[in-house]
This record gives sequence, structure tokens and C-alpha cells, in this order.
Amino acid sequence: MTTIHDPKVRGFASDNYSGIHPDVLAAIEAANGGHQVAYGEDVYTARLQEVMAHHFGDGVEAFPMFNGTGANVVGLQSMLPRWGAVIAADTAHIHVDEAGAPERVAGIKLLTVPTDDGKLTPELIDREAWGWGDEHRAQPLVVSITQSTELGTVYSVEEVRAIASHVHEKGMRLHMDGARVSNAAASLGVPLRAFTKDAGVDVLSFGGTKNGAMLGEAVVVLNPDASEGLIYLRKLNMQLASKMRFVSAQLLALLDGDLWLRNASHSNAMAQRLRAGVEAGIADGSIKGVAFTQATQSNGVFATLPDGVADRLRKDFRFYDWDASKNEVRWMCSFDTSEEDIDAFVAAIARETAQG
Repeated sequence: MTTIHDPKVRGFASDNYSGIHPDVLAAIEAANGGHQVAYGEDVYTARLQEVMAHHFGDGVEAFPMFNGTGANVVGLQSMLPRWGAVIAADTAHIHVDEAGAPERVAGIKLLTVPTDDGKLTPELIDREAWGWGDEHRAQPLVVSITQSTELGTVYSVEEVRAIASHVHEKGMRLHMDGARVSNAAASLGVPLRAFTKDAGVDVLSFGGTKNGAMLGEAVVVLNPDASEGLIYLRKLNMQLASKMRFVSAQLLALLDGDLWLRNASHSNAMAQRLRAGVEAGIADGSIKGVAFTQATQSNGVFATLPDGVADRLRKDFRFYDWDASKNEVRWMCSFDTSEEDIDAFVAAIARETAQG
């Protein structure tokens, strides 16, 4: 097959827009050839368990999945009885961007709480953490936090630990949507386990796709007492890969070494370069009418633009509106975003804002 897209095109809409990291692509090829037992009884999936234990500690178990929505649905479903509910931020991916899958597919009631920065706190959790024993109310039994959040912010180790302690004291469990968990680790400068298992997270959805994989996430059970029936629920929810070795091989390419960290650190650095470039333009007057709405702590930049500027910029650089009513946009950087990409985009922002 010949290439039918322009490989030079770059955008800032999503880290899902990027291709596959060459090392991940090579890992898929290396796992090819010959026969391996299907449905996860292959040597790559076995090796993945060892690598996950290295990153998260002994006793963890990883269940490779096709995608992040599937990982969230299956992971949460394994943590709850039929009458259970999940407390989450109102910006959470499970609430906003999964087409109702947690509720319609998993049958889970979501109890959402408004936040300014995408992060929950014990106080915010308590707005919905009530009503146990009331037969008229879905029982709040799990809290789900996203790391890094949908607004590009990052929970500190101490913040996760405080939430976990608060949740566990109430007899609840803690789930982490880690679609960009590698970016969070890179931002915090700590090992993956520091703000997951060691901080009290019970079940993690580990993301690979946004960090250089073709496809592939994993539900990582950090506390075996908090999850039940995953081997059945994965199949029930159509997330059991027959040729699982090719999913596991991708995660191995990222995690059996430091590729996961290098990719995440680079995409974070590009977001910082983008923000710094725009801030410099605001300071010298070459960029007009732009303001930031969130701290830039991972690989996303959130900003407001003057009327009409976003649509003009999108002629050359794809990105999404976050809140169109406020002219708020989201710019995401990827493992393959280059300094030249950033500098060209900053120049375009200056050019378009100068037009008024």
C-alpha cells in the first residue's frame, strides 16, 4: 500500500492524532511470526506481568485491553456491585467522552462533581459521598480520578494519598483513569507506583495509545481485594484480544525500558515550549487577546482566543474547542511534536491575533 496522507501535517487536537512510535512498531513486528497461544496465554503477556510488577509492585495483575473506554468500563465494573455508583469530576472522560458507556454498558451510575481544575478533593467527594443504606439511592462505592486530568492538571502524590485515605475510611475504593498516567509521572518526576499503588489507588486504567502505541491499554489491579471477575468481564465487554501478544508487545516496548518516560517527558516539554512561546508573545505585544485558563502541568495547554482566531488557525493546525461559549481551546502535544512544530504554531497565533 502506498502512503495516501501527508506525513508532514501536524496538529494540536489530540495526542491520538500521532502515529506509532518506531520502537512500538518494531515490537509488533518482533512479536509476529510463528504461533503463540491466544487470549493472553502468550509469552509477551506473561512478560508484561513481570514488567508491571517492576513498575507498580509485587502482587499486581495487568489485563490488556483494546482502548481506554474499554479499560475504564471493565475496571470500574469489576469494582462495583450492581447497585454501586462512581463519584467523578464533571469533566471526567468517563462522564463526558465515553458516550455513556459506563452507564449504558456497565450499568454504573455516575455521580459528578463540578471542579475548576479537573481535580477532586476530599471535600468535593463528600458532596456525593452519602446515602449509604438508603435503598432509593445508588450507593457511592468508588471514586474515579483522572491522572493527568482532562484539563491538563496533575494530582500531586500527597493529593492522591489524601483522596485514597479519605475514600478508604468511608469504605469506598479508588479508581484512576490513567490515559495519560505517563505524562503525570514525567511531570511529577516520580516513579509510576508513587502516586498509584503506594498512594492507595486500587485499580488503574493504564494508557498506552496516547503515548506512542498503536492501540492498547491495560487494567492494572493494584489491590486484588478491590476487583473481582475481570477475566470474565473483559470478554463480556468485548475487550479480550485473541491475538493479545500484539497488544502486550506494545506495552512492553513502552515499559520494558524508559520509552514511556521519554515520550511523556517530550510531549510535556513541548507543551511548556508552546505556553512559553505564547507568554513571550503576550509580553512583547506580538500576541494579543490570548489568556490561559489552566496550569500547564502535562502535555495540554488550555487558552482563550479572540473571536474568529481559532477558526483561522485551524486552516493550518487542527485543534479542538474546549468551551466554545468562552472561546476556550485545547492544544495537545504528542511524543512526535517537534520544536519546529511549536515555533510555527506560535508564529501563526501571533499572525492571526494581530489581525484583531
